[in-house]
Amino acid sequence: MTVAAKLKFPYRYDEVGSLLRPAKLKQARADYHAQKITQADLTQVENQEIRRIVDKQVALGLKDVTDGEFRRSWWHLDFFAGFNGAEFFEPEHGYNFHGEETRKGGIRFTGKIAYNPDHPFFAGFKYLNSIVPAGITAKQTIPSPSVFFPNKDAEVFDNYYDGDFDTFLDDEIKAYQQTVQHFYDLGCRYLQLDDTSWGMWASFSKQTLRPELVPLAKAAVKAINAIVDNKPDDLTITMHVCKGNYDSTWAGAGAYDPVADYLAQLHIDGYFLEYDDERSGGFEPLKKIADNRRDQRIVIGIVTSKRPQLEKEDFLKARIRDASQYVPLDNLCISPQCGFASTEEGNRLTEDDQWHKLALVIKTAKSVWNVE
Repeated sequence: MTVAAKLKFPYRYDEVGSLLRPAKLKQARADYHAQKITQADLTQVENQEIRRIVDKQVALGLKDVTDGEFRRSWWHLDFFAGFNGAEFFEPEHGYNFHGEETRKGGIRFTGKIAYNPDHPFFAGFKYLNSIVPAGITAKQTIPSPSVFFPNKDAEVFDNYYDGDFDTFLDDEIKAYQQTVQHFYDLGCRYLQLDDTSWGMWASFSKQTLRPELVPLAKAAVKAINAIVDNKPDDLTITMHVCKGNYDSTWAGAGAYDPVADYLAQLHIDGYFLEYDDERSGGFEPLKKIADNRRDQRIVIGIVTSKRPQLEKEDFLKARIRDASQYVPLDNLCISPQCGFASTEEGNRLTEDDQWHKLALVIKTAKSVWNVE
């Protein structure tokens, strides 16, 4: 196992997690589902492609790297289906995005939600951590617990708890706590929670959160803080607040104002927030978060992962200056607004576009913060 870099994360230039799946990997996955190759054959292709993109991330200069989520079909469903008591299924419809319906996918609770010591994500992280070079940190991403609160719109169905949300929440928290500890025992020191709930709840509201969403927001704060407060001291946990990312489309739009008070209550070490276009609103809500935790870093996602056009460095620097009116510059970082492929379909960019975007993030951050 390599030694993790002794750096503060999120780093000044960082990435959200998912990367575009190469054609070779897509073909191997299709061949596996068509029973033309074995699981071992598919894993071999995954390993080869993960090693390739890890080498590329390191060559670009990133201080932390991911496996691109190359072993997943969905950014979230694959993870929760790995718990005991949950299963993946295909509902009648996909998710409603802006101008597009997604591929079908959902989760059902079929028993008590519980930690699975053989969760497939563990083997994936173990491989990633074994191939990162010395001085580079392997970053693991998993969906946030609030993503799996029973919700028809999110295609998460309770077929076990009979509406007893409190018992479900307690079980979910325990399963997450044990899962996070297992990642840590495997060498993970940088874990990111990906959370669409806050972005969607903000989209459904105006200046304040709609009353019917308040209990869910409070439950999310309880769950996330219970998980983070249980972590080892040298494990960094961040959160990416997402508004939907599928085939370059989006699901939510609106400023963070309605959820800022709740985000400020979370005990996480840093935020990744989407700020690539007008859907995100202004930087003003960041002041509430920054005022609550002086040591917390806020990553503004000012380079879009949805379109191939490359932003201008001067434009990005102006956005950083704007954000620094509400958050001290020393607490800011930058990244792409989201991953490049939250599902295996990926966004409408080429792999070269993806690397150019990440290179621009790195170049801009080095200039602004004078870091290596």
